[in-house]
Amino acid sequence: MGGAVSAGEDNDDLIDNLKEAYYIRSDLVERAFRAIDRADYYLDEYRDNAYKDLAWRHGNIHLSAPCIYSEVMEALDLHPGLSFLNLGSGTGYLSTMVGLILGPFGVNHGIELHADVIEYAYQKLDSFIKTSDSFDKFEFCEPSFVVGNCLEIPPESRQYDRVYCGAGVQKEHEDYMKNLLKVGGILVMPLEEKLTKITRTGLNSWETKKIISVSFAPLVLPKHSTNGKPKTVPLPRYEVRTLQELARICIRHTLRVTTDGGDSQSRGRGSSFSVGRGLAVAGLHKYGPRFKRRRVHRRHCNALVLATRQVVASSGIGPAPLDSNNNQGGRAEDEEEAGEREARRQMRGSRRAGRGAGGVVEEEETVEEEDEEEEQEEEEEKETGELLRPQPAVNVLRERILGLPLPEPLKLYLLYYREK
Repeated sequence: MGGAVSAGEDNDDLIDNLKEAYYIRSDLVERAFRAIDRADYYLDEYRDNAYKDLAWRHGNIHLSAPCIYSEVMEALDLHPGLSFLNLGSGTGYLSTMVGLILGPFGVNHGIELHADVIEYAYQKLDSFIKTSDSFDKFEFCEPSFVVGNCLEIPPESRQYDRVYCGAGVQKEHEDYMKNLLKVGGILVMPLEEKLTKITRTGLNSWETKKIISVSFAPLVLPKHSTNGKPKTVPLPRYEVRTLQELARICIRHTLRVTTDGGDSQSRGRGSSFSVGRGLAVAGLHKYGPRFKRRRVHRRHCNALVLATRQVVASSGIGPAPLDSNNNQGGRAEDEEEAGEREARRQMRGSRRAGRGAGGVVEEEETVEEEDEEEEQEEEEEKETGELLRPQPAVNVLRERILGLPLPEPLKLYLLYYREK
């Protein structure tokens, strides 16, 4: 399943394509996708395929197509503090994105059938926490995974605000899945070849919406136990945070949202953080620090025409024609520059006539300065193109923690022992 959008050159390019195709529709979902590079969840020898809108499988490791994950994330309607259960959690890619939105006081659980996939997921999670620049930009709800069949959850188990199932659900298991939800909760799952969103509106009432057609492998049915007793899979435990963990969350949050106007220049770009919790206030640039776009400056000039001792302002440049790619450039820019030069000559002549010989020298000096400035701008545009040179990323939170008057072991704890 997949192939709904064009392949991207990198993760941000893929997200741009998903937005353009309207699979990603909200800022929260967009920021979560941009914060985690999909290629990081591929085996190294398959990374070249990471930015295609296609599912990927290698042995028991599996990733759904980006367009499917986009629809799932939008349908779940996530926000900070919710509890989430991922049935068939796989590599942990989806659970990690969800954790960026849930924030430190949410619940993020997953069940996976294969033990080797759980091990792979924890490796990727550990790598994200220790090396990803995104980890320090957001307040994160770390996922917990258990091995087991999601159809063997005891009926008396806790319920969740949001549930996603990553395998095709047979009709006879629909009610089983619904009972995992709290009232007001949302369940997203493939049901009868349709990605389906089910909202629990009451104890015995539901609203169902079909989203898109999908093709998923069906759920693996539980094996019969040898002793005749049904096998059960305990869900991950709700962990009560220690006072030490709560203090770390509070300190990191305070440092993240504190604005230092005095030395903001020394911290570099992207150093401001908004007040609040979770991904919605993380302040991540839409394209990330490596993809900050440069505005293209279009110059417009008004030619001054001397007519009966009155200076009449009129537009000297008309709309430039479009090239074959529907962009203004190439020949259109040459014509624009020629028009500007002609306009400057007209301005020069009109001012000479108005001011007389005494003002000619001053006017020529002004025009020469303007020409020099334009030449410098043109040279800069030729060197840099439409994108600024990549600016080195500045981890503001890390800098602030390292600057605290604390023992080194405590600083490392506040940094989650991150390597960079």
